[in-house]
Amino acid sequence: MGQRDILRCDLFSNGLNSDRRNERLLSFIFLTFSPTLRVGASIHEYRNEAFIRRSNSFFFYGGSEGLYASKLHSQNDKVVSEDKPLNGKSFIRFESITFRRTKKSAEQKNEMQQRTGLVEAIILDVRDRDKIGGSYLNSIAICCTPELAKDGSCKVGEVIIHQDLDKPNGPQRIQTFFEGKNEEASMVLRTIEINSTGMYYLYFMFCDPELVGTVISGRTVWRNPDGYLPGKIAPLMTFSGLMSLAYLVLGLVWFLRFVQYWKDIMQLHYHITAVIALGMCEMALWYFEYANFNSTGSRPMGITIWAVTLTAVKKTISRLLLLVVSMGYGVVRPTLGSVTLKILLLGVMYFVASEALELVEHLGNINDFSGKARIFLVLPVALLDACFILWIFSSLSKTLEKLQIRRSMTKLELYRKFTNFLAVSVLLSVVWIGYELYFNATDPLSELWRAAWIIPTFWTLLAYIILVVICVLWAPSQNPTGYAYSEEIRDDFDEEGISLTASGVKVAGDVAIILERKERKALAAGDHHVFGLGEDLEEDKRE
Repeated sequence: MGQRDILRCDLFSNGLNSDRRNERLLSFIFLTFSPTLRVGASIHEYRNEAFIRRSNSFFFYGGSEGLYASKLHSQNDKVVSEDKPLNGKSFIRFESITFRRTKKSAEQKNEMQQRTGLVEAIILDVRDRDKIGGSYLNSIAICCTPELAKDGSCKVGEVIIHQDLDKPNGPQRIQTFFEGKNEEASMVLRTIEINSTGMYYLYFMFCDPELVGTVISGRTVWRNPDGYLPGKIAPLMTFSGLMSLAYLVLGLVWFLRFVQYWKDIMQLHYHITAVIALGMCEMALWYFEYANFNSTGSRPMGITIWAVTLTAVKKTISRLLLLVVSMGYGVVRPTLGSVTLKILLLGVMYFVASEALELVEHLGNINDFSGKARIFLVLPVALLDACFILWIFSSLSKTLEKLQIRRSMTKLELYRKFTNFLAVSVLLSVVWIGYELYFNATDPLSELWRAAWIIPTFWTLLAYIILVVICVLWAPSQNPTGYAYSEEIRDDFDEEGISLTASGVKVAGDVAIILERKERKALAAGDHHVFGLGEDLEEDKRE
């Protein structure tokens, strides 16, 4: 990669996260005290933001979103008339944009500019990034210099843009001048129609070094033909609606089964019911959040926080459900015993980490670009997920071993199916994580934004499928002894049709001896594991 390419990549990557990090932090701090605040979304707000130096230019990153081409095009030009309906239009509107320079800058005269100062708004599709700067003039400069202007390729003091006559929808510039010694310059209210689908970036730039210290205020409004949802997350509204219906169907089937066999309901069934209800509410809330976002262009903080919190709660409860099922809760052990506190501690830690990650992802301005700051919150969640996986499979191994010793073949077969399914799920998860890393590494500028929505939907679908499998395997029934906890080992043999003859009693006695020997060996070896995985001995004695 040449120096010019590195410069262009820096222009797109630097500043994308720093300008948003402070805003998200402030939103996170004040969300408790300001419940009526609205979170910026397709409405990108700028509050006295500073410009960053790059090469011989100064720029401020104004936002980026995936935009689809307008369904209804304007007849004459690319400027959308304010008196025409917005339906079917895709545009970027500049509202109340004001540039304020320092008093010292206003009093100085710059020979490079036709007027006392020039600031340009540059709108470009990411595919046209090579047309910004002097690469085609064999220069690393971004702003036109007197030497580059000699052949008439650019104007001194302006950002270099290579216009392609065969592609009229290339980079666009909107110029705003400071007049005389005024310290402020206001941008004319203007709406630029988007007639070509792509990932669009907006930069405010100036070339005059005398304008150092200039800040920008105001906002821009971005809209797709069907609403204000950014193109990268627009399909998630439809997906959330479909998933809420899927949870509703699952909930209805589960409720009918629950009512039909309510006399034989176990404690585990109530936990499963809670997860189904949380999933249904979560997906419905996200659908309404996206729908409101799409119609207004902003996100009410209250709804967004509720949706984010419900997602974190549902994720936590789902993982805890998998863990207690793997431990044999309600099947080979009536209670969780002393390990309950450790389970709750892991659940609280996961909820806090997941909540922080979700808040950072959904609060602040929405740009179709993955922030580098996100990785610092992804790591704790990933580590805690790894702890859950290790603990789940370790517990499954112990549960299978117990059932095999007791010769509880029905329960053993059920847990083998469940273990095999979880193993396949983990394998798919690892493969998908690899694909996600590859996708992000090969698409740093979100050029594949139209396919990016598939990545988060995989995890939602996988969680739903796992829940369906649990519902099928542990469905309420008239005679749940096939998987319910039995007070005595003898019951396990009854369910397999073993008669209580003298030989049957002898078998039960042999099993008891085996269990006792196993306990003594475990105690002698100091069988203690992380998260109390070896604390099942006391529970085994009660059983």
